[in-house]
Amino acid sequence: MVCALFDGGMRREAPLSRNDRHTKRKGEFSMITISICMIVKNEEKVLARCLNSLAGIAEETIIVDTGSTDATKEIARRYTDKVYDFEWIDDFAAARNFSFSKAGMQYIYVADADEVLDEPERQRFLQLKRTLDPSVEIVQMLYTNQLEFGTTYNYDEELRPKLYRRLREFVWQEPLHEAVRLEPAILDTNIRVRHAPVSAHAERDFSVITRAIERDGDLSGHLTGMYARELMISGKKEDFERAIPFFLKKLETATSETPLKQAMCVLVRAARLVGDTELFFQCALKNVALEKPSSEVCFELGEYYFSRDNICEAQLWYYNAIYETEPELNLTACGSLPAGRLAECHERLGNSAEAKRYRGLEKEFLQNRK
Repeated sequence: MVCALFDGGMRREAPLSRNDRHTKRKGEFSMITISICMIVKNEEKVLARCLNSLAGIAEETIIVDTGSTDATKEIARRYTDKVYDFEWIDDFAAARNFSFSKAGMQYIYVADADEVLDEPERQRFLQLKRTLDPSVEIVQMLYTNQLEFGTTYNYDEELRPKLYRRLREFVWQEPLHEAVRLEPAILDTNIRVRHAPVSAHAERDFSVITRAIERDGDLSGHLTGMYARELMISGKKEDFERAIPFFLKKLETATSETPLKQAMCVLVRAARLVGDTELFFQCALKNVALEKPSSEVCFELGEYYFSRDNICEAQLWYYNAIYETEPELNLTACGSLPAGRLAECHERLGNSAEAKRYRGLEKEFLQNRK
C-alpha cells in the first residue's frame, strides 16, 4: 500500500514498487479524467450548491435519482444529461454500484448532495487533478463539519476515501517469490470537503437499518457497529426501544469482546431510557466486571444516579468514565459529557473551584475533537 500526503503542491510518499507500470518522472503522465457519481433523493435545497462548488472538476457528472418527489431531477438536468432513475431497495451500496456502472472516466469522485467544496479546496482539487500519479488508486480527503448533525463519527474532521480509480490493474512485485500487489495505492490529501446538510440523517439511517434487519434477520459486523455508534451519538428514545431485541440477540450470540461491549453499551442506554431497571443493571454490571469496562456504561450509571439526585454516587461513575475506562462507540462518553456532568455535580455541592476545573476540562475535550 502506498500512503502519501498531498499538501498544496508538495507530495511526500513511500516509493512505489519497482514493478509498477507508472514511474514518477515529471511530465511522464497526462492529467487524469474524472466522473462525478452521485445518488440523490429530494435534494432540491442543496443539489445546485454542491454541483456549483464542483465546477470544472470533472469531465462528466452521473446523477442517479432514487425516487425524488421534488425538483431534484429538474435541477440535475441543468448540469448534466446523464441523469438516471434507480428503484430504491433500501440499499445504498446497490445505488452506488449502479452509479459507478455509468461512469466512463479514469477516476470516479463520489459526491453527496449535501457536500460543499469551498473555493480554496476546489483549487487544491484542480491542482491534484493536474499532478496526480495515475498509479494512485484511492485518494482520501478530509471530511469536515461532522459533529454538527450527530453523525456516526467521533471527530469533526476525518480522512475519507473520495476519489477512486475506475479500473484497477494488478501488478506483480518482488524479484523473488513474486506476488500480486493486493493492497490499494492510497493518497491522503488535505483537501477539505465540507459536510453541510440541512437536516440530520439519523432517522433515514435507522429506517434503512430496521428494514435490513427485517429483510435479512441480521447485519454484518461492520454495519452492526455503525448502527450501535449512530444510536449512541444521535439516537432518540424510540430508536433505542426498537433496537433492544436486535442487541439482546447480539449480547447472547457475541463471540468476541467488541460486539459484546457494543451490545452492552446500547442496551444500558436503552434500558435507562425506557425505565427497565433490571435490564439496565444486568448489562451494566456485566460490563464493569470486564477487564476493560466501557466509558459509555459508566456514564450511563452516572446518569442513572444523577437523575435520582444521588450526586455522590453519580460523581463516582462520571469520574470512572473519564479516567478509568475506554470508550467503545462515542468518544464524548469519556470526555465532554462526563466532564460537564462532574461540573454540574460540584456546582450542586457548592464546590466552585472543582466546578470551574471540570468546565475547563469539558471545553478542552470539545476543542480536541476538532
